[in-house]
Amino acid sequence: MHQYHTPKKSWINIDSNSDFSLANLPYGVFSIPGTNPRVGVAVGQHILDLAALFNLGFFADLGLDKNPFASHNLNEFMALGRPVWTKTRQGLLNLLDAQNPELSQKTEIHPQVLIPQADAQMLMPVQVPNYTDFYSSQEHATNVGKMFRPDGEPLLPNWKHIPVGYHGRASSILVSGTPIRRPWGQLLPPDANTPVFAPCRLLDFELEMAFVVGKPNPLGDPISVNHAEDHMFGMVIFNDWSARDIQKWEYVPLGPFLAKNFASSISPWVVTLDALQPFRCPAPQQDLEPLPYLKESDRHTFDINLSVSILPQNGEEGQVCQSNFKYLYWTMAQQLAHHTVNGCNTQVGDMYASGTISGKEQSSFGSMLELSWKGSRKVTLPGGQERTFIQDGDTVIMRAFALKDGLRIGFGEVRSIVLPAHPKNA
Repeated sequence: MHQYHTPKKSWINIDSNSDFSLANLPYGVFSIPGTNPRVGVAVGQHILDLAALFNLGFFADLGLDKNPFASHNLNEFMALGRPVWTKTRQGLLNLLDAQNPELSQKTEIHPQVLIPQADAQMLMPVQVPNYTDFYSSQEHATNVGKMFRPDGEPLLPNWKHIPVGYHGRASSILVSGTPIRRPWGQLLPPDANTPVFAPCRLLDFELEMAFVVGKPNPLGDPISVNHAEDHMFGMVIFNDWSARDIQKWEYVPLGPFLAKNFASSISPWVVTLDALQPFRCPAPQQDLEPLPYLKESDRHTFDINLSVSILPQNGEEGQVCQSNFKYLYWTMAQQLAHHTVNGCNTQVGDMYASGTISGKEQSSFGSMLELSWKGSRKVTLPGGQERTFIQDGDTVIMRAFALKDGLRIGFGEVRSIVLPAHPKNA
């Protein structure tokens, strides 16, 4: 990854606890009333309007005829490749430097290029052509195995040999703030022999992260595990909603379908892998040596703190989980290498979710299925409310940030309220 010169201070006031520090500069797509969507970066409580800056000539060194930031998504910019990503990031760091007057002293254009986040609506940052969900947390997979195969081995024989995954539905990936409707489906009531068609009763969140592909590979040309990160533009928080009772009935023999494809929610800001480099850390040691195509010369991951809170309707928000991205047994590089080893081609904007991220302690379990142990124990919220699964009117909030030596880089949050099941199916 490129080494950047990051200024010590910006001319924009940034709180020391802000997710959107000068070292972060995550990309998103936003609009304000009466304007078209376009690309910006978060800086403290503001959005730097990259489309406006381009039109004012601030990105002339990119050598581009067309404004890649005057777009409804990041795909056009990502498709330009890493040399452009690198030059853009360094150019932004220079413009935001407190010692650089190039933009700081042009106060007459500040209202045009610097938008308060409170005034903006955040939109889907990426057009997602394809979506894959992995199952890469050993702790989560073990917990689920114990619950559903109590008399057998928690992990199936293949789990430590391949990064298990499945192809999900890209069209129902939604940006934070979009309400989620409780899904209908077939489910098997306790002690019944035949299913009923009913609203999901065991609605769950799954605490995940996802990476976005910025550099595609041609059909038939696998991506090497040691060069996989070169293909990744950045990461988002990912809530992979799950209808546990529908899933239990339908997942044999082919895996989740209607239990998963009704909605997944993402945070609106894409944090680049370049910004995350200071938070690289060793990945968990693998018990079995992987096959050569999955063996990394530099096995690492990222130290990213994760949390989930539930805000009941007319209630008080309560945190129910604290986890960390570094717990995952299979790394992003291994996931992408495995996904393409058969020659599968990727596309700009493809999204790859990690699977539920759980730690060893109960407080770090990344789903209500685990926290309530399949509904057998209550999770208590402030004010005394209890949950085993998510109820109508609940808002689920996921947050993520990395912190090291006083440097903080955050992802913001993904927040979604659950609405009652659609009455059309009643």
